Amino acid sequence: MFNRLMITLTSVLLFSTTPFSAARAETITLRVLGQPSGSGLIAQQKEKPFFEALAEKTGLDIKVEYLPVDVAGIPDTDGLRILKSGLFDIVSIRGPQVSRDEPSVLGLDLVGLNTSFEAGRKHIDAFSGYVGARLESQFNAKLLGVWPAGPQVIFCKPEVKGLSDLKGMKVRVGDQSAANFVAKLGATGISMPFGEVQQSLSRGVVDCAITGPASANSGGWPEAATTVLPVALQLAVNGYAINLNSWAKFTPEQQTKLAGAINELNADIWAFSKELYEDAMRCNTGQPPCERGKPYKLIEAAVSEADLKTVAAAVGEVSLPTWAKQCNAVAPDCEAEWKKSVGVELGL
Repeated sequence: MFNRLMITLTSVLLFSTTPFSAARAETITLRVLGQPSGSGLIAQQKEKPFFEALAEKTGLDIKVEYLPVDVAGIPDTDGLRILKSGLFDIVSIRGPQVSRDEPSVLGLDLVGLNTSFEAGRKHIDAFSGYVGARLESQFNAKLLGVWPAGPQVIFCKPEVKGLSDLKGMKVRVGDQSAANFVAKLGATGISMPFGEVQQSLSRGVVDCAITGPASANSGGWPEAATTVLPVALQLAVNGYAINLNSWAKFTPEQQTKLAGAINELNADIWAFSKELYEDAMRCNTGQPPCERGKPYKLIEAAVSEADLKTVAAAVGEVSLPTWAKQCNAVAPDCEAEWKKSVGVELGL
């Protein structure tokens, strides 16, 4: 009798909790690893608010847990490994930082390749399909779009008038492509976390450093520098990717909604990045209007035709040959695919 009663009660409890459990199972949790909290206004005003409002924007039954990479205590160089592991479902990929794990990413933004937003759109669109295929095969991930932090320019503590003045100096660089470029100029490229640069400039640990004007402004670099040389070397390409197992949790219709929303974010960041660059250049050099940053009074060195030619020539002379060896070592078709897409655009 007791056994029959227990069986009956158990059956009732299971029946009564089944709808509740099914309802909970429909909610998909997306853990998002974002850009560093102190990396600038793109992360603060675009990325973070977007993901926090993603459920409302898409109408999907999702719960989003957004965490900046530095708050999570994860090196940003590990972005693709984290994505592959499934520890996070979506990762805001920092292109230069993850390029050691997947060199093809660097092919989107070699020094001298993207010297303007217009050039960047063209070249990134041409090669992102190949990069996406690599992420899928090597990291079980789907690329959901690519965006630029903005033109990367040079900030120096000593006053400089052009690229030739960098000879003999120590320059903080963001990736190997930039390191190879400054080496060609006779300078020494030094890898250093963004948060350490301002103090390093102040103390003379480095003479110059490369980043976007908005990032430099938010990091206080103009407090330690005297000059900005606004010759664009790269666009500092970043992007979003989702683990394929996480992607498979959604129906095709839901996937379309999610991908569409992130496409809108990418487009929004492209436009915002250009606005930030122009505003930050004014802020850093004390020119009104300065609407989003802190005003400083850096000297803006004039960009010469010789410097523009040096940067443009860097693709064929420095960036491409060095990168191609690295990329071909892990993907034998890498250079060939780049030349068939981006190379055709450049006439190489």
